[in-house]
Amino acid sequence: MQTTSHLLMIRPVAFGLNIQTADSNAFQNKSASQEKVQEKALEEFDNFVAKLRGVGIDVTVIEDTPNPHTPDSIFPNNWISFHEDGSIYLYPMQAENRRLERREDLIDHLSENFNITEINDLSFTEENGEYLEGTGSLVLDRENKLAYACLSIRTQEKVLDIFTKESGFEAITFHAVDQNGMAIYHTNVMMCVGDAFVVICLDSIPDHKEKAKVVKAIKDSRKEMIEISLDQMNQFAGNMLQVKNKEDKSFLIMSARAHQALNQQQLDKIAKYAEILSSSLTTIEDNGGGSARCMMAEIHLPRL
Repeated sequence: MQTTSHLLMIRPVAFGLNIQTADSNAFQNKSASQEKVQEKALEEFDNFVAKLRGVGIDVTVIEDTPNPHTPDSIFPNNWISFHEDGSIYLYPMQAENRRLERREDLIDHLSENFNITEINDLSFTEENGEYLEGTGSLVLDRENKLAYACLSIRTQEKVLDIFTKESGFEAITFHAVDQNGMAIYHTNVMMCVGDAFVVICLDSIPDHKEKAKVVKAIKDSRKEMIEISLDQMNQFAGNMLQVKNKEDKSFLIMSARAHQALNQQQLDKIAKYAEILSSSLTTIEDNGGGSARCMMAEIHLPRL
């Protein structure tokens, strides 16, 4: 299944601008106000979780810990992913303080409700300066076993090769840049794969052959392509996740900023497949450089 009704989210205790990630993440606003940033982020987080639970989506919330200091712990999808066969993947992270987010107790907690068959730890490649930051780096078409990946310092082919060999996914690699020519740090800010559609910023892929390769993969998977512009991508309109609730109703989760950036034609196309659920995440977006999708690690593990 492409979608799930189970999500993992990490409730922050010390959220803030992470200097260690700022050089490679153009979506971080380095001039964003730091006044009461943790307090504001916590309010946004709690409101977001309440909205998800309010429509019948199961959210496992794990409290972050004050020590060690992990300002980006609110984005768990970068260090862990969960799969239908019961496997878990742990990923290598570029920023040293993000490596501290990996928690065995979190996996132990999930094992009380979900069947975990194996843990595949790829984080050893950090020692060689090689990174693959989870479902930030990888946008997975789970049903067709495709892993879309825009290559960057945080998404490197050597680790991607290890992932594809172990998981059975086929990699669709390309390069993507913003309006200033800077490499896009994570694939999930420029595209989202749903069960029957793909939201993507094709304008961010400068190489015509690579763009054609991506378009062909999407068409071959028989999904409708919904294009967004660079400006819309900058409003996190590519950072979305399709989720189903307990009644099997489909939702496309995004921030209020992303929702407001979409035009009517795009909204009409999305409406064929899912109801939009959006929440204000301005403080988290400005300081963390990530949005709604980054905050959710979807749990595809079998229920016990």
